[in-house]
Amino acid sequence: MRILVVEDELKTADYLRKGLGESGYLVEVALNGLDGLHLIQEGEFDLIILDVMLPGLDGWQLLQVIRRRLPTPVLFLTARDAVEDRVKGLELGADDYLVKPFSYAELLARVRTLLRRGPPREVEQFRVADLELDLLRRRVTRAGERVSLTNKEFALLHLLLSREGEVLSRAYIASQVWQMNFDSDTNVVDVAIRRLRAKIDDPYSLKLIHTVRGMGYVLEVQP
Repeated sequence: MRILVVEDELKTADYLRKGLGESGYLVEVALNGLDGLHLIQEGEFDLIILDVMLPGLDGWQLLQVIRRRLPTPVLFLTARDAVEDRVKGLELGADDYLVKPFSYAELLARVRTLLRRGPPREVEQFRVADLELDLLRRRVTRAGERVSLTNKEFALLHLLLSREGEVLSRAYIASQVWQMNFDSDTNVVDVAIRRLRAKIDDPYSLKLIHTVRGMGYVLEVQP
């Protein structure tokens, strides 16, 4: 089991790394929110232990990014003990909330409980700006209006939304949507992107799918 600890207090981070490591877990540590986000994007974790007050990107913001992309269990471990903070953390999608100072025995019990819940469910709904995708109902809306997509267009949009803000290469998109490798000179991805844009971008002033020259495509709200 791999656990990511996002904690800016070095002493606490080392304590958690050592304790959880001795309890049989593989532990990686990020000392700020941006490094935590990078590790989350690069690897897969079974549990994330997250502080609230972090430099660069605070815990609230990082949790929102996580929940747009991943169902990974998140345990807040923070000195913020107000009831409204606990409520906010749980409403944003945290699975548990533990206040510092804490007992390691209690922390370990909560970690084991979260990990025993089994594989998390896939994220079922995605929203960026006024674009929404409901995975279970296979329904897409933009500005409240239903958008009709083919199966491949739906799969392509789902991929872009699930990796919001990440530049995806044409080869990666092809392998994920069409489950095969395409020659580098094929334009199948470009054609699919163009058709998808015609439905979810062209009729609206706010454009969400962007071309990154020489690299691929990204779905995000740009200033």
